[in-house]
Amino acid sequence: MNTVIILAGGMGTRVGARRPKQFIEIMDKPVLSYTCEIFQENSRIDAVEIVCHHAWMDYCRQMIEKYNLLKVRWIVPGGETFQDSVMNGMRHLEQLLGIETSLDDNVFIQYGASPFTSQRIVNAVIDMTVERGSAVTGTPCCQLLGTRDDSSRSFGWIDRDKCIQIACPYGFRFSYLLDVYRKAENQGLLEKIEPHTTSLLYALGETINYAYGDQTNMKITTAEDIELFQGYVLAKQRGMGYSTVKI
Repeated sequence: MNTVIILAGGMGTRVGARRPKQFIEIMDKPVLSYTCEIFQENSRIDAVEIVCHHAWMDYCRQMIEKYNLLKVRWIVPGGETFQDSVMNGMRHLEQLLGIETSLDDNVFIQYGASPFTSQRIVNAVIDMTVERGSAVTGTPCCQLLGTRDDSSRSFGWIDRDKCIQIACPYGFRFSYLLDVYRKAENQGLLEKIEPHTTSLLYALGETINYAYGDQTNMKITTAEDIELFQGYVLAKQRGMGYSTVKI
């Protein structure tokens, strides 16, 4: 089985909105619903679990019903940090082992505020996960890269051809994902490492397999990203002409 954990437990304060960024409405529809639809429409995805901010769980349930997101089987509360939310989702799936889940399942992690992800990217990550047991999206760096040596100066150049931008979805054989977090907990890494599952892999000395990625696979982080996504939606729904952004 292929299951997606969609992380919707954060506040996204850098956007500057009055609600978490995953619930900002674009064309009268929350960002999170666009993200869910990516996997709803992919025939290879069997189930979706949303890890939701505790204050927005009723809103999330209403969203699922309103937009007929039939693949969303579970909503679980988010944690205080990214890693807490991942572990909440992962442990809920672990409780269902032998009932609705299996150690041989593939589990994918997606940010709730990552609605740009294409089907080509999803399928590439699924293929790599099936082949090697884990995968991330790896996007080539197109901009020139330099070191950030203080607040306003750069003294060094970085070869962009030796770098990739890592983005979601991340994919893992479920048994492997459980093992990664067990090792990280045993080594006390969860409080020390930058909050990403891939950061834990690097810290544990694991190899990261990267699949196709491109520059369109953005995560909404700032108000400017909201505007970009609004333009993306308008381009896909050209001529429908209803309201813009509700924050």
